[in-house]
Amino acid sequence: MKFDPPLQAATLIKRYKRFLADIELPNGEIKTIHCANTGAMTGCAEPGSTVWYSTSDNPKRKYPNSWELSHTQDGHWICVNTTRANKLVEEAINKDIITELTGYSSLRTEVKYGSENSRIDILLEAGDKPPCYIEVKSVTLLQNGRGYFPDAVTTRGQKHLRELIEVAQSGQRAVLFFAILHSGIENVSAAHHIDPDYYNLIQQAEQAGVEIIGYKAVLNQDGLYLDNCIEFHQ
Repeated sequence: MKFDPPLQAATLIKRYKRFLADIELPNGEIKTIHCANTGAMTGCAEPGSTVWYSTSDNPKRKYPNSWELSHTQDGHWICVNTTRANKLVEEAINKDIITELTGYSSLRTEVKYGSENSRIDILLEAGDKPPCYIEVKSVTLLQNGRGYFPDAVTTRGQKHLRELIEVAQSGQRAVLFFAILHSGIENVSAAHHIDPDYYNLIQQAEQAGVEIIGYKAVLNQDGLYLDNCIEFHQ
């Protein structure tokens, strides 16, 4: 995934109201930009870090600029725009980068499914095999040398796990896919210390046959793409 037009750099002043951030441009101008990440963004939004932002040509947007990447003062690159994760996974599947998810002839997104009225991020289908339901989660929390998901209590994420468990129990393929969008993360675990209910559900999901796959992104101001498979540890 290439950024076109190219991203612009600024210095983060603060993030606030979940969806907004103030940045300082190289010329000293202060600008308010949109932040698509609704999570805690722990370690991703430190004042003084470098923000790389995109610009939309949609005249209806109140804030035309979007926060895409953080480049932290300790040198880590982080994609904070969580809306990018699904596209990254879709792109990687289409290019056969994710070896665990090859061999399907059809890819659909945002398909309704489940008893709790959910939409699956990606549905893969082929005539000779059961469909594959893929729920995508972006991982940006790095603590004590390990990546964790989630970075805040997520009732929505808990619902998705329950839905995947039902899929697996019905004999179809269910996948929880972690897109690692932090250059410092080398493995990922469920964050028991943040959301114990999610942690318990992910254990139930594994026991039910839900597959957990993690791939790490290569990322910089020019673009990002999924590359290396990394391990999930309970």
